[in-house]
Amino acid sequence: MLNDLLVAFQAVATIENFLSMAAGIWGGVIIGAIPGMTGTMAVTLALPFTFYMQPIPSILLLVALYKGSTYGGSVSAILIKTPGTASAACTTLDGYPLAQQGKAGKALNMALYSSCTGDFISNLSLIFIAAPLALLALRIGPPEYFMLMIFALTTVAGVSGRSLLLGLVSACLGLLLATVGEDMYGSFRFDLTVDMQSGLAVAPVLIGLFAIPELLKIIVFRNNQSHKPMQLGDNRVTRDELRRSLKAMLKGSMIGVVMGAIPGIGPSAAAFSSYGEAQRSSKNRENFGKGELEGIAASESANNGCCGSTMIPLLALGVPGDVITGVMLGAFMIHGMTPGPMLFENNLHEVYMLFIGMLFSSVLLFGAGKATMRFFSHISRIPPGLMAPIVLALCVFGIFSISNSMYDVIVLLAMGIFGFFMFLFAIPAAPFLIAFILGPMLEENLRRALALSRGDPSILVSSPITWLFASLAIFVVVVTIRQQLKKAKV
Repeated sequence: MLNDLLVAFQAVATIENFLSMAAGIWGGVIIGAIPGMTGTMAVTLALPFTFYMQPIPSILLLVALYKGSTYGGSVSAILIKTPGTASAACTTLDGYPLAQQGKAGKALNMALYSSCTGDFISNLSLIFIAAPLALLALRIGPPEYFMLMIFALTTVAGVSGRSLLLGLVSACLGLLLATVGEDMYGSFRFDLTVDMQSGLAVAPVLIGLFAIPELLKIIVFRNNQSHKPMQLGDNRVTRDELRRSLKAMLKGSMIGVVMGAIPGIGPSAAAFSSYGEAQRSSKNRENFGKGELEGIAASESANNGCCGSTMIPLLALGVPGDVITGVMLGAFMIHGMTPGPMLFENNLHEVYMLFIGMLFSSVLLFGAGKATMRFFSHISRIPPGLMAPIVLALCVFGIFSISNSMYDVIVLLAMGIFGFFMFLFAIPAAPFLIAFILGPMLEENLRRALALSRGDPSILVSSPITWLFASLAIFVVVVTIRQQLKKAKV
């Protein structure tokens, strides 16, 4: 095996492979930082260019685009409170407050360090524990998925701000809007127009909820706001800050690895789950949502921790872990490699090359992040009055370009107005987004589980995995209630 790895290392260490990875990382960071320009779009648009490339450079290009765009989403999330990707939405909770405090550079550095850490640990997990995690993923059926979603929804308590009641109201609204469109049995709900039969896409809801309200604040409260541009302040993350955030970073990486290995979960759910766990176990939990570096570390390490582990079910089982790896499945097939158990028999050399190339891409991600940080950090110096129309144009163009649909643009603007009213009534947006993302998976797996058991609800606690997630959810709820009671006494 060692000899095979050395041969694969020599094969990867070519100019063509490094240029492919560098182009993918840089392109992904830039695309991810533009609101509405998702990693899925980047990988899909790059796919035709890989037809004429060798198999490994083409796969490494797509993987690098995936990694770069996942990190790039944090840039706009921190600087302008507009997450470039859905998985970076959690980063806005502490990243933007830090930027407002004149610590944008510090927040960007922490996001980069956490992203590279999560990405590297995810790559190692792909290499060493792909088979065990893939087997675990096979054991997770609809009941286990449902209980996992219930546990993930307990994150709502951690991002509800001062009022748990308002957080629950926000989450219920998110679950309600998640039901818009066609259900798994072909019934339509809230189909007021033909377009609404397809439901509400995540991207316009996400960007509308976070970006448009900020623009409306600039317009409505322009006389009460200072138009002085934000100062970058001290860009360095101190050794003490890094050591304090290391626990959240490592936890987030492992949460990302496990949740990324389960098909259909994705980095957004992993980021919020990691954030909630970091807040529960942190000594500075009261500072979360106000500009806490641990929050950024937890979020970014988790969503990047999914990048490598989403390849686990793809390579080991031939099952894509998310939409992007679904596109990569097509790339594998185009180049004559069929993902699944036989891939390790028929294309072992190429698999080793892919593993080594992904480790190299983690180093390239760090270099690209450092190189572009100085350029991106100047965005925070642009006065709000000038920034508002630029951000609005990017949001509208980015959302329209996803599916060339004016319906998505209308959803974007409608969610922006809705988000602004949520701000006026002090209803937190994060619980809404968590519930909206998890809602469809929660409902679908509940209905599948009940269909399998012919309506018997005991199937929801019929395996050790369901008991594990149910126990964790109950534990979190009990701890949350105790904390709320302590606050009420004080």
